[in-house]
Amino acid sequence: MASVGKILRRTFLIGSAAIVGGVAFGAYYVTRPAANPLKPREGEAALNPFVLIDQNGVTLFAPRAEMGQGVRTTWAALIAEELDVDLDQITVLHGPAAAAYYNSALVGEGLPNKGYDISNFQHNLGEALGVLGKTLSLQVTGGSTSMKDGFDRMRQAGASARETLKRAAANRLGVDPSDLKTASGHVIAPNGDKIAYSMLAEDAAGLEPVEVPLRDPSEWRYLGRSQPRLDMVGKATGTAEFGVDVRLPGMKFASVRMNPKLGGAMNGFDDSAARSMPGVEKVVDLGTGVAVIANNTWLANQAVEAIDVDWGDAPYPPETEEIFARIAEAFDDAPNSTMRDDGDVSASPENATEITAEYRVPYLAHATMEPMNATALYTGNALELWCGNQAPTLIQFRVANTAGLDIEAVQIHTTYLGGGFGRRGELDFGEIATKVAMAMPGTPVQTTWSREEDMRHDYFRPGAIARMRGAVQDGKAVLIDGKVAAQSPTQQAVERYTGFPGGGPDKVLVEGFFNQPYAVPNYRMSGHIADLAVPVGFWRSVGNSHNGFFHETFMDEMAHAASRDPLEFRLDLMKNEHAPSAGCLEAVKDMSGWTGQTTEGVGRGVAFTYSFGTPVAQVIEVVDEDGTIRISKAWIACDMGLALDPENVKAQMFGGMMYGLSAACFGEITFAEGEVEQFNFPDYDAMRMHTAPQVEVRVLETNRHMGGAGEPGTPPSMPALGNALFDLTGKRTRSLPLINQFNLLI
Repeated sequence: MASVGKILRRTFLIGSAAIVGGVAFGAYYVTRPAANPLKPREGEAALNPFVLIDQNGVTLFAPRAEMGQGVRTTWAALIAEELDVDLDQITVLHGPAAAAYYNSALVGEGLPNKGYDISNFQHNLGEALGVLGKTLSLQVTGGSTSMKDGFDRMRQAGASARETLKRAAANRLGVDPSDLKTASGHVIAPNGDKIAYSMLAEDAAGLEPVEVPLRDPSEWRYLGRSQPRLDMVGKATGTAEFGVDVRLPGMKFASVRMNPKLGGAMNGFDDSAARSMPGVEKVVDLGTGVAVIANNTWLANQAVEAIDVDWGDAPYPPETEEIFARIAEAFDDAPNSTMRDDGDVSASPENATEITAEYRVPYLAHATMEPMNATALYTGNALELWCGNQAPTLIQFRVANTAGLDIEAVQIHTTYLGGGFGRRGELDFGEIATKVAMAMPGTPVQTTWSREEDMRHDYFRPGAIARMRGAVQDGKAVLIDGKVAAQSPTQQAVERYTGFPGGGPDKVLVEGFFNQPYAVPNYRMSGHIADLAVPVGFWRSVGNSHNGFFHETFMDEMAHAASRDPLEFRLDLMKNEHAPSAGCLEAVKDMSGWTGQTTEGVGRGVAFTYSFGTPVAQVIEVVDEDGTIRISKAWIACDMGLALDPENVKAQMFGGMMYGLSAACFGEITFAEGEVEQFNFPDYDAMRMHTAPQVEVRVLETNRHMGGAGEPGTPPSMPALGNALFDLTGKRTRSLPLINQFNLLI
């Protein structure tokens, strides 16, 4: 089998010109297939960008990063389903940085619609626009799009490879391909003789790929069934390679320290103490920070901390409350978008009961278990970079620019990710590692951020404020007028990636806010962008993460104002608007035995969020144990439309909910004198085994289209917990984290 390194010798990428203006290249350029980046050696066949067959078997080059979501296993199942190989016969490697691995589902997600009510035309338009991802080289893992992206493409790749191998066998045997069958990695002749795919690789390499229709789902062997994770053994035995595990001959180790006043300048530094430490090889001036190269990471950490640095001020207000005052000022300006404006919200209907509320959530860190790191080898005319990342082509482009190289001279090796959640879609850790390696040409250098550096130099989930006004009448919501103000991660990210300022209506800012499937006659939801320079980015579920809390806490407040059961109140508004969403609420009602009544010392809350094409309802139960509140149970129901691996979907929903509960209970990034006040997990806690609830998940499949799984479990968890605490204590939560307001079990 060809090594990834050799395959990467000559990759194809549409570079900066495409990012800036690729759509101008014309329709042919947009729609023609991207070049196959795999360069097989003699005896190997790269039948398409995803499938390589050699004497050792079948290798799938997966274009999406494995960060615990099981994407490698399900993508292998999609290939195996049509290729007629057993799942354990497939070796999965991450594909190189290449336009052929573009995300075909990402662009369509940006269309300005609510999602749950799109017409077939809108759905098809979204799929058609997916090809723009190739022109933009969007090889990105994000947006809960991996299965939507791979569902057809992987099966088509497997089917085409199968038929091409049959054609090769037919030529060898002198029979018609239709007389041949395939099973378990073999072509089967009419007389029962078998020829292994590996024996046909060289012949197949010389043939044009054969296109055939996909199989009917009734013939599926793997899809729709739960499969053992292909990454399980490596992770259980410690042999799986993450970024920090990379080891190369002659390798050195570095640690970095950037301005804690984020975005501020570095006025100067005294590195004499660091240089005197035995084992320190070099101190690197990064312009806005410093790095130390040493014999090991621990020494590098100690040395970089010994440098006396004069930092410049941050380009944003230095204190948390001053930052939130600037966020609140955004309400004074015209909204960036009003993506839902039904009926008339100018005045409440006569005799309706009006309520108002203001909510606030803090900045949040991604807090990946594996801190940011990357290993770089710079030789003067070439660069190799090893790291876990969510955007290989984008990071390739960035580090090529940093090193002053053509992108063809840069190879990206994507390892397993010890947590991503959007953080590893950023490019800074690759850029810094490149600058460090350029200071020591010919020597591989692994740059690892300390936990403290990672926590304090994130692209944070933005803090946000929502102002809600609503009205209820005759037991129903008759008006919702919501406004949310926050920084825009999208606009910041566009500028970071392209150098051009982002603009236009920001759907991400109001997702989870404007597109909830409630039939409220007067319904307006607007987003206001706060002009601040705090670095913000895409945090798991992005805008849905705070908007789900705002919308569903307010929905609970409206239910109580209407003297209705909160779950039944939602059901009445939802059942004629979107049946799959109502089905999720019905499911958690059934699973939890919801009666609307709880016994003394027990509280229950319900919440719902439609996000990434998937409706998710959750019920959370809390108990008072001698004054300490414990989250005891949780029930989750989601409707995937099509669940390719049901147990993996359950795991994603479970994990997403836990991530959300961690943020709801403990997550908070605050600022003092321009610096982040949280350094490590003692300052930024998370749910642990003894604080986690018992969880039951039900996966439904009635939705018209396939939804995402990685992120939709997060948004409803926060309001469901807040609503449960209200049921238990009578105290309404309008801000997070909850540990500041309740005596939670820690």
